[in-house]
Amino acid sequence: MSFPLLTATAAAPAIGAVLTAAVPAARRSAAKWLAFGFSLITLALAAAVVLRFDTGAGADRFQLTESRAWIEDFGVRYELGVDGIGVAMIALTAVLVPFLIGAGWNDADPVEGEAPATRRWRPTQGFFALILMVEAMVILSFAATDVFLFYIFFEAMLIPMYFLIGGFGDRAGEQGEEGQARQRSYAAVKFLLYNLAGGLVMLAAVIGLYVATADQLGTGTFSLQALLDARGSGELDLATDTERWLFLGFFAAFAVKAPLWPLHTWLPNAMGESTAPVAVLITAVVDKVGTFAMLRFCLGLFPEASDWATPVVVALALVSIVYGALLAIGQRDIKRLIAYASVSHFGFIVLGVFAMTSQGQGGAALYMINHGVATAALMLVAGFLIARRGSRLIADYGGVQKTAPVLAGTFLVGGLATLSLPGTGPFVSEFLVLVGTFSRWQAVGIVACAGIVLAALYVLLLYQRTMTGPVRQGLERLPDLRVRELAVVGPLIALVVLLGVYPRPLTDLVNPAVEHTLSDVDRTDPPPQQDVTAQQDEHAGEAAG
Repeated sequence: MSFPLLTATAAAPAIGAVLTAAVPAARRSAAKWLAFGFSLITLALAAAVVLRFDTGAGADRFQLTESRAWIEDFGVRYELGVDGIGVAMIALTAVLVPFLIGAGWNDADPVEGEAPATRRWRPTQGFFALILMVEAMVILSFAATDVFLFYIFFEAMLIPMYFLIGGFGDRAGEQGEEGQARQRSYAAVKFLLYNLAGGLVMLAAVIGLYVATADQLGTGTFSLQALLDARGSGELDLATDTERWLFLGFFAAFAVKAPLWPLHTWLPNAMGESTAPVAVLITAVVDKVGTFAMLRFCLGLFPEASDWATPVVVALALVSIVYGALLAIGQRDIKRLIAYASVSHFGFIVLGVFAMTSQGQGGAALYMINHGVATAALMLVAGFLIARRGSRLIADYGGVQKTAPVLAGTFLVGGLATLSLPGTGPFVSEFLVLVGTFSRWQAVGIVACAGIVLAALYVLLLYQRTMTGPVRQGLERLPDLRVRELAVVGPLIALVVLLGVYPRPLTDLVNPAVEHTLSDVDRTDPPPQQDVTAQQDEHAGEAAG
């Protein structure tokens, strides 16, 4: 029996979470180093997953598979396996978490002078333990190939995220401590209710899928590979109405998680009230499970319903792109601006998924990774800036580049990556999404391009208002990035540039999975359109001959 590498990759942060939580309250520093150590172990195991994955022609779709009986009476198995997109998402998660731990090194420490009655119970240990537990749940979500098993992890990650948002929120707010606590509680409850509601709809669809398979196959199954094989052979042929209802049940949960307009409203609250590392964990890691699941489950299991729903989903994606960008322009809060920018970027990802072209879906897969890295860089630098000033309001800043030039420089690079500047990773992703969209629907591609213009506007306005101009009062001695902060941001900036100038390792990884997905939905790329003038000249030549 081969070594269960995927299980080990998920088990490492889970074990680290338990051990970190068990560290005595007086040993906060030990808890931090223990959590950081387990995040590096997870990163090493994720690297082994990448190295062992075969991208060659003829390789299996799902690799590093594990399958064990679990709840046999209901056809539930502990099944794990990864395709190229799953491998890339596991790698993204494992890469980001050590940086998030480093960025949040002091975020949960008691504030000097804080009243004993208001101190959170063992905050430091709990903070890092919860981050590791989220990492474990996310990795298992990317690896699960049993639909019911995926649902369990998809929902389980909500619990640690709820406590991270509500119990360890941002301390820089316009209101006092009591008002900030209310805002954190509101944001955490809204996050939980939205995602639980979507999850309950999905649970009904999961049960419906089991009943449908039991009716046609003689025995119910949740195995993704078995369901794909049954569809391919014709053994499983869902009725049109049944398939459409099941698709809607799955898609609703994934659209909430994604987040797709109009189910996005929990995100600005959650990111605004969270610490910067937790905000990155939400948008760069947890939310990617939604778009990843659209590719794996919606398109894989319900191809005809996906085709039926494509016009509406594309319309929602376009609204997300433009609406998110417009609201980002009007924000007064730095973190909420980045949150609405992410709504716009997720619109591009969903658009690429449902463009049903190899360029669009390949670009969407790359966008998930590149957006994660670029947003992490921008949000973490913003978090360092906010921690120095104690305010999230854009109006409280100005002239920062004169007092903290390195901070301003890294903030600029992160912002330029967010607006998809050529030479950065997001540019490659966005370009592919737009190429894939134009080849299918030119009008949709033109509207989506408006998001690029608006992104340049909100990013450059944010930089101008916070970093340029005269130095605002109170910022004259603003410290520049420290060694720990540079160690967090520097590698992320380098990765943003590297993925922009040399994306081939990622494209080689995800393209085979994209080909399988297009095969599932029985779609091929539209043939290139010939120039009308060239066609006329060709016909004229034939007539003259």
